[in-house]
Amino acid sequence: MPRLQRALLSVSDKTGLVPFARTLVAAGVELLSTGGTAQAIRDAGLPVRDISEHTGFPEMLDGRVKTLHPRVHGGLLYLRGNPVHEATVREHGILPIDLVVVNLYPFEATVAKPGVHLHDAIENIDIGGPSMLRSAAKNHDSVTVVVDPADYAIVSEQVAATGETTLALRRTLAAKVFARTAAYDAAIAAHLTREFSGPDAVLPALAISAPLAQPLRYGENPHQKAALYGRFHEYFQQLHGKELSYNNILDLTAAAALITEFHGQAPTLAILKHTNPCGVGRGADLHEAWQRAFATDRQAPFGGIIAVNRPLDLACAKAIAEIFSEVIIAPEFEADALELLRQKKNLRLLRMLRSPVAAGSHDLRSVGAESYLWQQRDLKVTTEADLKVVTQRAPSPAELEAMLFGWRVVKHLKSNAILYCGAQATLGVGAGQMSRVDSSRIAVWKAGEAGLDLKGSVVCSDAFFPFPDGLIAAAAAGATAAIQPGGSVRDEEVIRAANERGMAMVFTGTRHFRH
Repeated sequence: MPRLQRALLSVSDKTGLVPFARTLVAAGVELLSTGGTAQAIRDAGLPVRDISEHTGFPEMLDGRVKTLHPRVHGGLLYLRGNPVHEATVREHGILPIDLVVVNLYPFEATVAKPGVHLHDAIENIDIGGPSMLRSAAKNHDSVTVVVDPADYAIVSEQVAATGETTLALRRTLAAKVFARTAAYDAAIAAHLTREFSGPDAVLPALAISAPLAQPLRYGENPHQKAALYGRFHEYFQQLHGKELSYNNILDLTAAAALITEFHGQAPTLAILKHTNPCGVGRGADLHEAWQRAFATDRQAPFGGIIAVNRPLDLACAKAIAEIFSEVIIAPEFEADALELLRQKKNLRLLRMLRSPVAAGSHDLRSVGAESYLWQQRDLKVTTEADLKVVTQRAPSPAELEAMLFGWRVVKHLKSNAILYCGAQATLGVGAGQMSRVDSSRIAVWKAGEAGLDLKGSVVCSDAFFPFPDGLIAAAAAGATAAIQPGGSVRDEEVIRAANERGMAMVFTGTRHFRH
């Protein structure tokens, strides 16, 4: 490939622009540019031609039309060495453009602002930029294209050394361009669909805009490749410990979603294993919350994920440090607690920068068969006003408090989910079984293993009791109250069984399956 003759630079993000332009000029490359980019280059004392001078056509329509011109796209797209193409560009006075540097109007950042106006969103839809990127990337055999300032260094290194770039680099950069323009278009499509059809509109086609956040060592198992995409690092900041694994990320995001249920409430601590809570407690402080959560299950927390709803203090940190944990998540770590926990080199400490509830309100799941499931996220919050008492006996204040506590937790258990709890802590957890009765038996057994008495407890079920047997088993275990969605054809039988045992029961009207 001949040495680079001409480069077109048009960027919204001017990070690193001037040093990169200086390298190009030193290599004898002529610079073409537009608007603010050209001005920044001139202010640095570097020579640059306005794109309008190059095309012989003025920028117009408030800058909407400036690079959409045959002398731009012809200079990018013609096949070097093709006699017909070479004759055509000579005939029309089209000069080669060998390097394009474009980063796009900040559409994603614009629409991320609260209350953004439709006009502002539309004006930040880049037209000329993606067009130039795609033209250059298509003709990467001859043209170098840069869409990310992070790539200035490698391009500068090659241009400074040889005056050109390698085909291998151009191929890598071209693939990166098409990934970026695809993500950019996906973001525009998603925003406009929801703007025009409502926030919960079902998209006519699924398009995901998610940049690579970090590669991962492997997936769920060592033989599976894996990577993390999206804005994860805007929500979580790792302060200490080994690199996060695929499984860590699954677990910690589940933990973050659960602990968010208790935002603004009394000090609360949750312990999760394999995305299921194995103990949740609250108390006067986090240390007391830890004691109650850990008491639920003293085996499962080893190698687990711990999340708290307020800054982690030294007293709680000392208690946690007595067992092996994979990850601890907190909105903040007090300095002495952080110092203590950092002594465990493999323990991952993460600050939760933003609540997961602040993220998009939709879930997406691959189901194989080149297919995906999309749904609204389960953000339903149940309050006392939502509860319908269906038994002769209404719940006591203590039972009611336990119901609302347990209901926040049970929605984060894999279905079929059964949870026994008091007002301040989980007591027995049964998750992910093929029958609700089996889940209840496991929950009762685990409570027994932990030495916890279920007498006077509340039983929480993520879905209705299809038969009275589940409720009867709960009563036999010691539960005096139950909270469930209701909605079974046998509701009356279940209610009758509760009344016969003097239990209080409420219906929420909301199911919380989690498969």
